Amino acid sequence: MKFFKIIFTFYALIIFIALMLVVFPLALLAMFRGRVKGGNMIYRLCMIWGDLWFALTFINVKKIYEGSNQNDKPYIYVANHISYLDTPLIVKAIRHPLRPLGKVEMSKVPVFGYIYKNAIVTVDRSSPENRARSLSLLKAYLKKKISILVFPEGTFNETNRPLKDFFNGAFKIAIETKTPIKPVLFLDTFDRMPYTSLFSLNPGKCRVVYLPEVEVNDYNIEDVELLKQTVYQMMEKKLLEYKVSWIENS
Repeated sequence: MKFFKIIFTFYALIIFIALMLVVFPLALLAMFRGRVKGGNMIYRLCMIWGDLWFALTFINVKKIYEGSNQNDKPYIYVANHISYLDTPLIVKAIRHPLRPLGKVEMSKVPVFGYIYKNAIVTVDRSSPENRARSLSLLKAYLKKKISILVFPEGTFNETNRPLKDFFNGAFKIAIETKTPIKPVLFLDTFDRMPYTSLFSLNPGKCRVVYLPEVEVNDYNIEDVELLKQTVYQMMEKKLLEYKVSWIENS
């Protein structure tokens, strides 16, 4: 099985690169439309890339709605982070203009890095100035009615719990901009490709659960911790209900 996963990962990587090379010149053209319109076009290209890549790697994405998901208004999506597959899954999970917050290191990857840095908001967590700039950019996109996505755990959850502790950023932005939070759960990315190994990808199901949105109109900036814990408990409860495998395997 380990040998199969290694071979399959190399196959998926070849498809990944080939599709990126097709998307790359179109992404270059899109940037002539500016960071907002051009970035939206690049995200749509990424959705097409994702549709093809997930189909060709036989990873079946299933969406489960426990709350409505309106495409005509911006959300602050918050998702759990447990796998290298979480980032590609975003373009399958969110099908309207979006700017995820992602690690700046990934922007250094040839070809992919150019598309990455123009489709997301990068953050260098080691730099307070860069973190502040990233938060300002996220707020600016919300004002343009573009949703954002944040992994509030910051890095991979390597604990034996459903979630690791959340950072405040997403919840502070939600209160300051009065934008509802939409929790999203990635249930099977750990099974498809655990964070412990890059060469472990395997085909199968990949469920995405959309939880009810959390309105923030009644929260003040002093309530950041309360809002954070409310969302944390909501996500934790559902991950336990769905009996995600990393709790048992950790």
